[in-house]
Amino acid sequence: MESRKTPDVEPKPLAALAAFEEGDFHALSSPLCRDPQYNDRRLATRRKLLSIANAALERLSADAASSGGALDLAVRTSLHNPTVFNHMQVKRMWAYICRGKKEKARIKKVLGAELGKDLDAAYRNAYFCVAIDDSALEVSLKIHPDAWFDGQNLVHRTTKEGFAIWLALLNSTPGYRLKLDNWKGEWICGQITSDWLREFFKYYKPGELGLAVERRWPAPAGARGAALDPSVPAQLVDELRALAPLYRYAAWSQESEFLFGQRS
Repeated sequence: MESRKTPDVEPKPLAALAAFEEGDFHALSSPLCRDPQYNDRRLATRRKLLSIANAALERLSADAASSGGALDLAVRTSLHNPTVFNHMQVKRMWAYICRGKKEKARIKKVLGAELGKDLDAAYRNAYFCVAIDDSALEVSLKIHPDAWFDGQNLVHRTTKEGFAIWLALLNSTPGYRLKLDNWKGEWICGQITSDWLREFFKYYKPGELGLAVERRWPAPAGARGAALDPSVPAQLVDELRALAPLYRYAAWSQESEFLFGQRS
């Protein structure tokens, strides 16, 4: 077992996007997810995810700049080896794109150091995510229950502006599903109505429940051919890019300043 004090260092991304292989999925299956002999295999997967996220970050930043805006974002990846932090098993791996240092520093000046320190943990921010487990690939935009600032910003913005903009953004991402934490219910993007969205916000409580706009591509053992296609990594980059309008609407920023109930 590794020491709790062993630091994790982000690996180097690959020089170019690389196709997924059978081993990327297999090493996350049970009982291999607990076997340290597969750490090298999972490290290769981690580098693939990092390259996808980095490529998406470049596109997201360029898109924002071309529209006269700016996105300060950073990329992080999950552990590839079993440790106490992942309960000694690696059943799922991901790369996420969340607030960068400059944006966190700006927000801390508004909130103060005590409240602002909550932003240091990446999951306490709204974030883009590309993930893999032994049976699927996934792209999503997530607001963790602990990402209270972003969740509250979204609630206040939809309260002030109504649901029309958020509804249109959700329905412009067919294939995705709006999900409320680990509830069984889901709202299919492309088919969501204002009444359904109103129902969603009756139950969504920032600080208590998480929110996700998620799409999964099944890749079960014996039927992973589509997921192994060389075009898939570039497709995942495009999928992450397509979630940018949702992020820019919901996440608390100078562009979307509704945390305290009104635009400053």
